[in-house]
Amino acid sequence: MAAPADVSRPSPRTASRSTWAAIRRALRRNKVAQVAAAVLLLVVIVGIFGPLIAPHDPTAQDLTARLAPPFWAHGNVPGHLLGTDSLGRDVLSRIIYGARISLLVGVAATLLSGVIGSVIGIVAGYYRGWLDMIFMRLADIQLAFPTILLALTVVVVLGPSLWFVILVLGFTGWVSYARVIRSEVLSLRSREYVTAARAIGDSDLQIMWRHLRPNVLAPLATIATLQVASMIIAEASLSYLGLGVPPTVPTWGGMLSDGQLYIRTAWWISVFSGIAIMLTTLAINITGDMLRDVADPKAYR
Repeated sequence: MAAPADVSRPSPRTASRSTWAAIRRALRRNKVAQVAAAVLLLVVIVGIFGPLIAPHDPTAQDLTARLAPPFWAHGNVPGHLLGTDSLGRDVLSRIIYGARISLLVGVAATLLSGVIGSVIGIVAGYYRGWLDMIFMRLADIQLAFPTILLALTVVVVLGPSLWFVILVLGFTGWVSYARVIRSEVLSLRSREYVTAARAIGDSDLQIMWRHLRPNVLAPLATIATLQVASMIIAEASLSYLGLGVPPTVPTWGGMLSDGQLYIRTAWWISVFSGIAIMLTTLAINITGDMLRDVADPKAYR
């Protein structure tokens, strides 16, 4: 016989439908969020189907067309809508391919840090005591080091690599997840359904997986959405310094670095890549704010 506390809890399917309904209501009420979601969807489509959309090979060099301006400017080269860089590479194609790298780093590093942080947060909040103290002191130590400085140190030692960047950013971004989820679990561990689960003989692992984990997914998703933007900016910063992915891989941060020497004569190299970073991170942040409002039970009474 199921515990009375479990009977009143909505099924996962019902909870999922309710969440999607709340998101649709939020989009209908917020025109800015609609534009942000559309921009984010466009970036995702461009990142996934980049090789099919890009008009040129992003690494192909054509020195006869170097530093060609965008299509509306005098001296433009046909076929290069946003101009070319100092090696004659098509700027639009490099921006399209750079979207894939930025999204890959942002999503993969966020998933890694989210898994680490949620596990630490649930364990620390559930067991408390000395285990909680150790994890929270580790979080304090982590916060004492600037994330970008720690990432720079590791990447300098190991060398530029896409996967090293993902691992470094993932292992340095778990603190915010751990702190928020720990506070949620501290309030959830005394709920009736957790007490009922202990009474029927569920193990600690079963309680954490079946009862605590589903109830921290909403704040977890909100933090993850906002952190993707931070990871994209961190990757762009590392690439700008030449310490991110290898220089042969087109990235938005690398384009900013390549264009800084030509900012007066070929402004389009840096400006368009900077606009891509700004619009993507802004769209992610606005979408994350909307999801945070949806997760707040007081937002849609």
